[in-house]
Amino acid sequence: MSEESDLERTEEATPRRLEKAREEGQVARSLELTTFTVLLAAAAGVLFLGAGLMDKLLKIMKTGMTVERELAFQPELMLVRFYHLAIEGLISMAPLLFLLLVVAFFAPMLLSGWMFSTKALIPKFDRIDPIKGFGRIFSVHSLVELVKAILKTVIIGGVAALVIWSNKDTVMALMTVPVDLGVSRTGDFLAISFLLIIGAMVLVVAIDIPYKIWEHAKQLRMTKEDVRKEFKESEGDPFVKARIRNIQREAARRRMMAEVPKADVIVTNPTHYAVALRYQNGMRAPKVVAKGVHLLAARIREIAEENRIPILEAPPLARALYHHAELESEIPEKLYTAVAEVLAYVFQLRRYNEYGGKAPQPPVDVPVPVELDPGQQAV
Repeated sequence: MSEESDLERTEEATPRRLEKAREEGQVARSLELTTFTVLLAAAAGVLFLGAGLMDKLLKIMKTGMTVERELAFQPELMLVRFYHLAIEGLISMAPLLFLLLVVAFFAPMLLSGWMFSTKALIPKFDRIDPIKGFGRIFSVHSLVELVKAILKTVIIGGVAALVIWSNKDTVMALMTVPVDLGVSRTGDFLAISFLLIIGAMVLVVAIDIPYKIWEHAKQLRMTKEDVRKEFKESEGDPFVKARIRNIQREAARRRMMAEVPKADVIVTNPTHYAVALRYQNGMRAPKVVAKGVHLLAARIREIAEENRIPILEAPPLARALYHHAELESEIPEKLYTAVAEVLAYVFQLRRYNEYGGKAPQPPVDVPVPVELDPGQQAV
């Protein structure tokens, strides 16, 4: 049962899945919203530009239907006349056509914003599969589209019939007015009727937009296995990441151990902690070149003994250095005094080994602030 549930698309799409779908051109689009917006812009354009547009088209029609004597005997001039009239008609319609072009370009962005993807242009041969095509014909999506088409036909057709029937007297009265006035009134009447008719599409759009958003989200749903796989791809396999961290820690440990022979002194707990210090002329303060606890501390002491590095037992200082000093970093200022005593002993020991004389005594009770020593804080 668990395997079957893992294969069911029950999980919402992740941000990465949504981004990938957007890159492939798969976003929520409402054709009804685009159609409604373009028709609304057309109605508004006709309403504001209709009077002037109708006058220009009327003049073009009168000019085209007027035939001078010379045109009747020279047909080639008629072609020139028609050419100029066509140009004038195109220029007259240009503002309205430009408005529709702009609205048609931006209308699809109302739902999902700007999106450009060349992947959407790549042909998919599974779309011409007759079996899949037959399945799409009888799918839930096709049924919904059929219901929307019937709903649009009923609503728009009903509103159109109602508008025409309620204005039948106005339409009949147009036959009694002069042609110029009749054409102008006809344009206004058509624009207002057009607005009322496409206004009926608001109901269709109000139903279509939520459905398209829901349908898009449903198509992008993922199985639990898909979510786990995507997590591994984006965040990395936990086992691989753990392996990489182990390799990095091992490499850092090797680099740290390579610095132990260069240290001036090893401060120990004596068994739990080991911290290697190094100081050279020009340094502002001594640096910690290696540190560790338990087995790693024992290994540091072994390398120090092999390379004859002095080892000093100072438990409070070892604990303070381990917890408050970073690798390859200078020691805290509050430990300057304690470390200075240790280095003084180391330099004296180095001089004794070279020139002999009285052996120096290792420092006892090295001063370490209580707030830096976890052992004293515990007490």
